[in-house]
Amino acid sequence: MEIPIEVRGLQKAKKEELRDYLLTFVTEERRNLMERLLKKRTRYVTVALEDIFQPHNASAAIRSCECFGVHDIHIIENRFEYRVNPDVLMGAGKWVNLKRYKEPGSDNTRACLEKLKSEGYRLAATIPDKDAVPLWQTPLDEKIALMFGTEEEGLSAQAMEMADLRLAIPMYGFTQSFNISVSVALCLYDICTRLREEREDWSLPEEEQLEVALEWLMNSVRNAEAISRRFLGQDASRIQGPL
Repeated sequence: MEIPIEVRGLQKAKKEELRDYLLTFVTEERRNLMERLLKKRTRYVTVALEDIFQPHNASAAIRSCECFGVHDIHIIENRFEYRVNPDVLMGAGKWVNLKRYKEPGSDNTRACLEKLKSEGYRLAATIPDKDAVPLWQTPLDEKIALMFGTEEEGLSAQAMEMADLRLAIPMYGFTQSFNISVSVALCLYDICTRLREEREDWSLPEEEQLEVALEWLMNSVRNAEAISRRFLGQDASRIQGPL
């Protein structure tokens, strides 16, 4: 569940009051876990998945992002609809921010990648190419968006054209490709590990941590939207279901 619009528009102090109130509805163990994980969340690295059509691959990729603390995942849907396998996803989707680009008749790849560029991301195309930059040499001096293409075919020509660099996972076997979800996990392991060792500016700013905390609480507390509206003194009569 996303934060309701009326909550997003609140001043910081009021958001903090609401966060603290919603925290009274979760266990102490969950409160401590949220506080610890918020400090490990990052938007310095993000992932863009283009036309991933197998639900288990999309689900495993999102699960890996969540496990490595990557908060934003961009889902590009030009030819194939994004679908997940709940048994693989294991609930990871409610702890990350999924941004979907699926406007019919539009170039959703361009829309996504232009947005990422405008936000200061370097676009990195992941491809099995011996001339590409080896994964462990991927520069981390700028925010980076890792792009992964559809099964078998890889990234589209549009994505390759807009990429700022090409990176590859070194392979030493006869089979010169990894499964998409495995590629996501391998790339994130290397980049997120180096990022936390080499830089100090990878974590979320305080204001963004507050927003993420509210998102998590909205997904953790039963009837959180109704509770929030009542706490804020608004009419919650439209919200169905008992508290």
